[in-house]
Amino acid sequence: MKPEPLPEKALKLGKNLIIADLHLGYEVAMAKEGFYLPRVFHEVVGNLKDLIERERPKRLIINGDLKHSFIPEWRERAELKAFFDEIGNLVGEIVLVRGNHDVGILWLRELGVEIVDELEISGWKLVHGHKPVEGERFIIGHEHPAIRLRDEVGAILKVPAFLFGERLIVLPAFSPWAYGNDVLREVVSPFLRFYREDFRVVVPVEGELLDFGRLSRLREVLKRL
Repeated sequence: MKPEPLPEKALKLGKNLIIADLHLGYEVAMAKEGFYLPRVFHEVVGNLKDLIERERPKRLIINGDLKHSFIPEWRERAELKAFFDEIGNLVGEIVLVRGNHDVGILWLRELGVEIVDELEISGWKLVHGHKPVEGERFIIGHEHPAIRLRDEVGAILKVPAFLFGERLIVLPAFSPWAYGNDVLREVVSPFLRFYREDFRVVVPVEGELLDFGRLSRLREVLKRL
Protein backbone atom coordinates (compact mmCIF):
# COMPACT_ATOMS: atom_id res chain seq x y z
CA MET A 1 0.00 0.00 0.00
CA LYS A 2 1.75 3.14 -1.25
CA PRO A 3 1.11 6.58 0.32
CA GLU A 4 -0.33 8.96 -2.28
CA PRO A 5 -0.10 12.74 -1.86
CA LEU A 6 -3.12 14.83 -2.85
CA PRO A 7 -3.14 18.47 -4.04
CA GLU A 8 -5.31 19.42 -1.05
CA LYS A 9 -2.36 18.88 1.35
CA ALA A 10 -3.62 15.44 2.35
CA LEU A 11 -2.24 11.92 2.05
CA LYS A 12 -4.15 8.86 0.89
CA LEU A 13 -3.10 5.48 2.26
CA GLY A 14 -5.46 2.76 1.10
CA LYS A 15 -8.92 3.65 2.39
CA ASN A 16 -7.45 6.16 4.86
CA LEU A 17 -7.34 9.92 4.32
CA ILE A 18 -4.66 11.62 6.43
CA ILE A 19 -4.34 15.34 7.21
CA ALA A 20 -2.40 17.20 9.88
CA ASP A 21 -2.20 20.56 11.64
CA LEU A 22 -5.61 22.16 11.25
CA HIS A 23 -5.02 24.46 14.25
CA LEU A 24 -8.71 25.28 14.64
CA GLY A 25 -9.23 28.37 16.78
CA TYR A 26 -6.02 30.05 15.60
CA GLU A 27 -7.81 33.32 14.83
CA VAL A 28 -9.27 33.49 18.35
CA ALA A 29 -5.83 32.95 19.87
CA MET A 30 -4.34 35.69 17.69
CA ALA A 31 -7.15 38.12 18.58
CA LYS A 32 -6.21 37.76 22.25
CA GLU A 33 -2.74 39.00 21.30
CA GLY A 34 -4.15 41.94 19.35
CA PHE A 35 -3.88 40.46 15.85
CA TYR A 36 -7.22 40.23 14.05
CA LEU A 37 -7.40 37.74 11.20
CA PRO A 38 -10.30 36.67 8.95
CA ARG A 39 -11.99 33.47 10.07
CA VAL A 40 -11.20 30.52 7.80
CA PHE A 41 -13.29 27.88 9.57
CA HIS A 42 -15.82 27.56 6.74
CA GLU A 43 -13.01 27.42 4.16
CA VAL A 44 -11.28 24.59 6.06
CA VAL A 45 -14.51 22.64 6.52
CA GLY A 46 -15.58 23.17 2.92
CA ASN A 47 -12.23 22.02 1.54
CA LEU A 48 -12.25 18.93 3.74
CA LYS A 49 -15.84 18.04 2.86
CA ASP A 50 -15.08 18.32 -0.86
CA LEU A 51 -12.03 16.13 -0.40
CA ILE A 52 -13.89 13.45 1.56
CA GLU A 53 -16.75 13.39 -0.94
CA ARG A 54 -14.31 12.95 -3.83
CA GLU A 55 -12.01 10.35 -2.26
CA ARG A 56 -14.64 8.40 -0.27
CA PRO A 57 -12.28 7.18 2.51
CA LYS A 58 -13.43 4.75 5.15
CA ARG A 59 -11.39 6.55 7.79
CA LEU A 60 -10.25 10.14 8.31
CA ILE A 61 -7.06 10.46 10.35
CA ILE A 62 -6.05 13.84 11.77
CA ASN A 63 -2.36 13.49 12.55
CA GLY A 64 -2.13 16.00 15.36
CA ASP A 65 -2.84 19.63 16.20
CA LEU A 66 -6.53 19.61 15.42
CA LYS A 67 -6.78 22.67 17.66
CA HIS A 68 -4.45 25.59 18.32
CA SER A 69 -4.77 26.97 21.84
CA PHE A 70 -2.93 25.25 24.68
CA ILE A 71 -5.64 26.51 27.06
CA PRO A 72 -9.11 25.03 26.37
CA GLU A 73 -11.97 27.55 26.21
CA TRP A 74 -15.69 27.51 25.39
CA ARG A 75 -15.35 29.12 21.95
CA GLU A 76 -12.85 26.49 20.93
CA ARG A 77 -15.16 23.73 22.16
CA ALA A 78 -18.03 25.18 20.11
CA GLU A 79 -15.85 25.35 16.99
CA LEU A 80 -14.63 21.78 17.38
CA LYS A 81 -18.18 20.52 17.83
CA ALA A 82 -19.29 22.42 14.73
CA PHE A 83 -16.37 20.92 12.80
CA PHE A 84 -17.31 17.34 13.61
CA ASP A 85 -21.01 18.03 13.12
CA GLU A 86 -20.14 19.01 9.54
CA ILE A 87 -17.88 16.08 8.63
CA GLY A 88 -18.99 13.30 11.00
CA ASN A 89 -21.64 11.88 8.66
CA LEU A 90 -19.32 11.85 5.63
CA VAL A 91 -16.87 9.20 6.83
CA GLY A 92 -17.25 5.95 8.77
CA GLU A 93 -14.45 6.55 11.29
CA ILE A 94 -12.48 9.55 12.54
CA VAL A 95 -9.20 9.17 14.44
CA LEU A 96 -7.22 11.96 16.08
CA VAL A 97 -3.54 11.22 16.68
CA ARG A 98 -2.76 13.64 19.48
CA GLY A 99 -0.36 16.49 18.83
CA ASN A 100 1.28 18.89 21.27
CA HIS A 101 -1.57 21.41 20.86
CA ASP A 102 -4.29 18.82 21.50
CA VAL A 103 -4.87 19.37 25.21
CA GLY A 104 -8.27 19.05 26.84
CA ILE A 105 -9.83 17.14 23.94
CA LEU A 106 -10.88 13.83 25.49
CA TRP A 107 -14.50 15.03 25.42
CA LEU A 108 -14.38 14.56 21.64
CA ARG A 109 -14.90 10.86 22.26
CA GLU A 110 -18.53 11.78 22.99
CA LEU A 111 -18.76 12.78 19.32
CA GLY A 112 -17.42 9.42 18.15
CA VAL A 113 -13.82 10.55 17.61
CA GLU A 114 -11.17 7.96 18.47
CA ILE A 115 -8.16 9.55 20.21
CA VAL A 116 -4.76 7.83 20.16
CA ASP A 117 -1.09 8.75 20.56
CA GLU A 118 0.04 6.68 17.59
CA LEU A 119 -1.45 4.50 14.88
CA GLU A 120 0.04 1.85 12.59
CA ILE A 121 -1.12 1.30 9.01
CA SER A 122 0.55 -0.99 6.49
CA GLY A 123 4.00 -0.74 8.04
CA TRP A 124 3.78 3.02 8.65
CA LYS A 125 3.50 4.48 12.15
CA LEU A 126 1.51 7.71 12.36
CA VAL A 127 2.60 10.08 15.12
CA HIS A 128 2.38 13.85 15.24
CA GLY A 129 6.14 14.31 15.24
CA HIS A 130 6.77 16.63 18.19
CA LYS A 131 8.58 13.96 20.21
CA PRO A 132 10.60 10.91 19.17
CA VAL A 133 9.14 7.42 19.43
CA GLU A 134 10.45 4.00 18.48
CA GLY A 135 9.62 2.55 15.09
CA GLU A 136 10.85 1.93 11.55
CA ARG A 137 8.78 4.10 9.18
CA PHE A 138 6.79 7.18 10.11
CA ILE A 139 4.23 9.62 8.79
CA ILE A 140 4.27 12.87 10.76
CA GLY A 141 2.91 16.41 10.81
CA HIS A 142 4.12 19.12 13.22
CA GLU A 143 6.86 20.49 10.98
CA HIS A 144 4.59 22.49 8.61
CA PRO A 145 7.25 21.96 5.90
CA ALA A 146 7.64 24.68 3.28
CA ILE A 147 10.21 26.05 0.86
CA ARG A 148 10.95 29.61 -0.26
CA LEU A 149 10.92 30.34 -3.98
CA ARG A 150 11.70 33.45 -6.02
CA ASP A 151 9.53 34.47 -8.95
CA GLU A 152 10.72 36.14 -12.15
CA VAL A 153 10.73 39.62 -10.54
CA GLY A 154 12.60 38.50 -7.44
CA ALA A 155 9.67 38.31 -5.03
CA ILE A 156 9.93 35.57 -2.40
CA LEU A 157 7.06 33.13 -2.04
CA LYS A 158 6.78 30.48 0.65
CA VAL A 159 4.88 27.34 -0.40
CA PRO A 160 3.88 24.26 1.64
CA ALA A 161 5.45 20.95 0.72
CA PHE A 162 5.35 17.22 1.30
CA LEU A 163 8.65 15.57 2.18
CA PHE A 164 8.97 11.96 1.02
CA GLY A 165 11.72 9.69 2.28
CA GLU A 166 12.18 5.93 2.53
CA ARG A 167 11.48 5.92 6.28
CA LEU A 168 9.79 9.25 6.87
CA ILE A 169 6.95 11.21 5.24
CA VAL A 170 6.20 14.73 6.45
CA LEU A 171 2.78 16.27 5.76
CA PRO A 172 2.17 19.96 5.05
CA ALA A 173 -0.20 21.75 7.40
CA PHE A 174 -3.84 21.61 6.34
CA SER A 175 -4.52 25.03 7.91
CA PRO A 176 -4.32 27.97 5.47
CA TRP A 177 -2.83 30.05 8.32
CA ALA A 178 0.15 27.71 8.81
CA TYR A 179 2.53 29.42 6.40
CA GLY A 180 5.18 26.82 7.03
CA ASN A 181 8.71 26.30 8.21
CA ASP A 182 11.40 26.62 5.54
CA VAL A 183 13.09 23.22 5.77
CA LEU A 184 16.02 24.46 3.70
CA ARG A 185 16.98 26.73 6.61
CA GLU A 186 15.97 24.91 9.78
CA VAL A 187 13.83 22.05 11.06
CA VAL A 188 11.56 21.80 14.09
CA SER A 189 10.65 18.14 14.48
CA PRO A 190 13.19 15.79 16.13
CA PHE A 191 12.34 13.29 13.39
CA LEU A 192 13.93 15.52 10.76
CA ARG A 193 17.07 15.80 12.84
CA PHE A 194 17.32 12.04 13.21
CA TYR A 195 16.18 10.88 9.75
CA ARG A 196 18.58 12.81 7.55
CA GLU A 197 17.20 11.51 4.27
CA ASP A 198 17.45 13.25 0.91
CA PHE A 199 13.72 13.86 0.78
CA ARG A 200 11.73 14.23 -2.41
CA VAL A 201 9.94 17.57 -2.29
CA VAL A 202 6.37 17.66 -3.63
CA VAL A 203 4.52 20.98 -3.64
CA PRO A 204 0.69 21.08 -3.71
CA VAL A 205 -0.48 24.21 -5.51
CA GLU A 206 -3.72 25.19 -7.25
CA GLY A 207 -5.03 21.65 -7.64
CA GLU A 208 -1.73 20.19 -8.81
CA LEU A 209 1.30 18.42 -7.38
CA LEU A 210 4.67 19.75 -8.50
CA ASP A 211 7.67 17.45 -8.02
CA PHE A 212 10.71 19.59 -7.13
CA GLY A 213 13.04 16.62 -6.94
CA ARG A 214 15.47 15.90 -4.11
CA LEU A 215 16.00 18.34 -1.27
CA SER A 216 19.79 18.40 -1.76
CA ARG A 217 19.47 19.34 -5.43
CA LEU A 218 16.84 21.95 -4.68
CA ARG A 219 19.12 23.53 -2.07
CA GLU A 220 21.93 23.81 -4.64
CA VAL A 221 19.67 25.33 -7.29
CA LEU A 222 18.16 27.91 -4.95
CA LYS A 223 21.59 28.97 -3.70
CA ARG A 224 22.52 29.98 -7.26
CA LEU A 225 19.42 32.17 -7.73
